[in-house]
Amino acid sequence: MPMRFAADVSTAETEYGTVLLDERSGSYWELNPTATLVVRTLLDGGEEADAAAAVAEQFDVDRAQAQQDVEALVRQLRSSGLAS
Repeated sequence: MPMRFAADVSTAETEYGTVLLDERSGSYWELNPTATLVVRTLLDGGEEADAAAAVAEQFDVDRAQAQQDVEALVRQLRSSGLAS
């Protein structure tokens, strides 16, 4: 399922990944380059499987591990209210 950030979440890409600001709580989240690739893929309309394939290819990791990592990241972003 494609992902969207909540309206009150600001993002900024840096040379180290992406920073998210939850404007409701003032909390910052820092995403590493791997998580940034996942988020970018999902925000562009890709599915979790697409994000896992991109991670496996770009970072030379096992596809099954990449899929688990993508699912964990998405679960955390959604449970925190940052994304839907």
